[in-house]
Amino acid sequence: MEYILIANDPGIAMYAQECGVHRIMVDLEIKGKRERQGHLDTVISSHSIDDVKRIRQVIDKSKLLVRINPIDEESKDEIDRVVDAGADIIMLPMFKSPVEVEKFISYVDGRCRNCLLLETPAAVARINQIVEVPGINEIHVGLNDLHLGFGLNFMFELLSGGIIEYLSKKINDADLFFGFGGIARLGRGVIDASFILGEHVRLNSQMVILSRDFYKDVSNYEEFKTKVDLKGELSKMNDYLNYLKSLPPNELNDRRSQLIKLVNEFCFKF
Repeated sequence: MEYILIANDPGIAMYAQECGVHRIMVDLEIKGKRERQGHLDTVISSHSIDDVKRIRQVIDKSKLLVRINPIDEESKDEIDRVVDAGADIIMLPMFKSPVEVEKFISYVDGRCRNCLLLETPAAVARINQIVEVPGINEIHVGLNDLHLGFGLNFMFELLSGGIIEYLSKKINDADLFFGFGGIARLGRGVIDASFILGEHVRLNSQMVILSRDFYKDVSNYEEFKTKVDLKGELSKMNDYLNYLKSLPPNELNDRRSQLIKLVNEFCFKF
């Protein structure tokens, strides 16, 4: 499993790299995001292209992942600047069609790895056509915007309702690197992270974003290192993943049934 941490502080990026985080994400996406997520307890990024350059200077083992804005008339220039700043992977959010994906792939032009952030109902409906676009490296399914797009109450309904399972099969069958959503620390989260990890294993997910639970109320490296034992938390998560991978399919399915029950209890209280 590859862990992704969103950060634009060089000290935090270096600490995360030392602790075993595989990817540091600088988040440039701003267009339309406040309108979609402004009512939620989510982070609206204030990262900049200068942050990409600063993080590039301090990490050499972790990969530098940059989320750009949705495709528009400024995308080619934005992608050129992100490539020049040293991105290892560029992530495209909020796409709806294979045409947008084709534009994105052509703009990146093989200069670094590309990642699609699938988070619109239109992209779900068109997944057969999207995975056929030549040149895609990986697809990560974003739960926040996707559950809003479907009009759901809770992002983990996408797991309990089978949407992520449907997408995982399509993406895995296309032999693309696949991941979904974010993860809290073990024993934490509205739905305990252990049940979410069970679905990552069952669905052959290979990457996940470390959620705000890992760095809530932390604004700099010193606070991060004091408040969060990141290396210890990731070690516990790795051990638990190894345990889950040792389970037979029927036990993973039993854990899925428990997850569905927990999600339904959270969503449909009367």
